[in-house]
Amino acid sequence: MRNQQKNTSLTYLPPGDHISTFTSPKHLQTKPPSCILTFPLPHSHILFFLSLSLSINQHSTMPLDWRLQCLPPLLLLFLTIPSWVPHCSATPTALVGINYGRVGNNLPPPSAVPPMLASLGIGRVRLYDTDPAVLRAFANTGVELVVALADRCVEGVTTPDGAMAWIKGNIQPYVPATKIAMITVGNEVLTGNNTGLARLLLPAMQSLHDALATCGLSTISVTTAHSLAILATSYPPSTTYFRKDLLPLICPILTFHAKTCSPFLINAYPYFAYVAQPNHVDLEYVLLEPNYGGILDNGTGLTYPNMLLAQVDAVYHAINAAGGDSAKTIEVRISETGWPSAGDSSEPGASPENAAKYNSNVMRLIAQNKGTPLRPGVTLRAYVFAMFNENQKDGPMSERNYGLFKPDGTPAYPLGYSLPVDNSTGGMHGGGTSGGFGYGANSTIGPPDDGSYSISGAIAERWPWQRVVGGAITACALGALLLF
Repeated sequence: MRNQQKNTSLTYLPPGDHISTFTSPKHLQTKPPSCILTFPLPHSHILFFLSLSLSINQHSTMPLDWRLQCLPPLLLLFLTIPSWVPHCSATPTALVGINYGRVGNNLPPPSAVPPMLASLGIGRVRLYDTDPAVLRAFANTGVELVVALADRCVEGVTTPDGAMAWIKGNIQPYVPATKIAMITVGNEVLTGNNTGLARLLLPAMQSLHDALATCGLSTISVTTAHSLAILATSYPPSTTYFRKDLLPLICPILTFHAKTCSPFLINAYPYFAYVAQPNHVDLEYVLLEPNYGGILDNGTGLTYPNMLLAQVDAVYHAINAAGGDSAKTIEVRISETGWPSAGDSSEPGASPENAAKYNSNVMRLIAQNKGTPLRPGVTLRAYVFAMFNENQKDGPMSERNYGLFKPDGTPAYPLGYSLPVDNSTGGMHGGGTSGGFGYGANSTIGPPDDGSYSISGAIAERWPWQRVVGGAITACALGALLLF
């Protein structure tokens, strides 16, 4: 949420995928070192095949031709055993992400986070900095990252030299091992207290975009995240427009997004609307409850089943009003949304039950692979806030209780919904219609609604063909060594 500069039972099976070297002691005496076979194989596969081969070999009276006939079935069985290694490899079209803030003194080390994400089936993460330890922790995990340039660093990257230095120091050393897909410049800068910083926002974004292109990293998009306070009004959505005092800053940013095909990010919290007027806002509407009847926007004739969709479409209406025809290509994405599990006495609705309902409903909504009532053909994407409860955040109690997890790694509350088994769909790699993150602006590609929902997300590993071939060769060699 704000000031993030530092930032269901879940299970994790440790990976067994690495280079394994196997030799047969009785053959090492007569075979040269070149007979040592080295292939990337999971230990579970090798041990299973080994035990079967040894079992057959114990029957020393078995005729040779019988033993030869055992090899093909063993090989087939070996190749059909799944690899139970959780793999977070989010394809570029994974729909649901999570915000990983670290404003706490009791949080797990960054290395513990990728396994937790694997158990959730989440393959996208938004960070609030470029901490080297965190970027290294996500290397070779397949998780796509949105990283951030902190507010205090914005002025330093407004020049070409400053932007190039930042890219070379904070991005280039970590790619491609760490999948950095997007850079957010500051957080809610336009509605902050530093008006001078707001004027520097677009120059910083442009300089970073140019530096990335110079470094051959143009697949990484550049954007910034806004609070809904940039809107002069938000209800009903069809009447929404940007604050007039911000239009001179927002309009050029919209031009930048249209030109670079980067998304317009918003931090959308129906919870804030409920806290402000608990007696006038239906709790079911802000919790995204699926059976709520919805609210009609008379200006468009569209019905909004929940407030989150109304907030997104309010931003679309504001963009259309300010940006003209070019704005129609800009995609709105939710960079933050969440609900606190605890709050002060002045914060109604902050409870584990409501937090579980809201975040479960967000995941369910996003996994439906649908757009909004105004933009049904533009698949909606969102990042849930947040990974952990962060005990060093300022503000009311709710600020320290947005996490899905407690600092010890246990769930803060049981979710009533989990993502489909595969929270990804394959597809293009781009930010907007092209670029470093997500779908094209008009894409309707998304995960199949196959009803495969479970307590914890299961991740099916995809084997490269090299691994299958290597496994086959090693299986044959092991079988030959052990059967004879």
